[in-house]
Amino acid sequence: MKKAYLAISYSNRHLFEKEIESLQNLFKENNVELLVFVDKYNFRADQEKEMMKTAFDEIGKSDFLIAELTTKSIGVGIEIGYAFAKGKPIFYIRKENSEYSTTTSGCSSHIIEYKNEFDLKESMGKLLKMK
Repeated sequence: MKKAYLAISYSNRHLFEKEIESLQNLFKENNVELLVFVDKYNFRADQEKEMMKTAFDEIGKSDFLIAELTTKSIGVGIEIGYAFAKGKPIFYIRKENSEYSTTTSGCSSHIIEYKNEFDLKESMGKLLKMK
């Protein structure tokens, strides 16, 4: 089974409930495990080294990384850089009319600008069929 790592801002995670649920359903239908790191793990402020080691380990075990950057996030940027250095395909996703990240775009294999969770699921589904 393939594995996807979803990099998303911890503090803004609650804004993307519908989008994440839509991706979870799509990936389940396509036999891909979706790891939402901020949902699976919880670290204290003094566990920053353990948090990053765990994130890097999970990215290393993943087949590709999805970076939700409708709202910019330094942590997601670090995860993108690590995945890029490891040669992992990176899917840059963001809602239309949100700020565009040229840095993320420069590291990405695919870019999806979406209107809503249905549009995201359709666009991501097309990319999954290409793989």
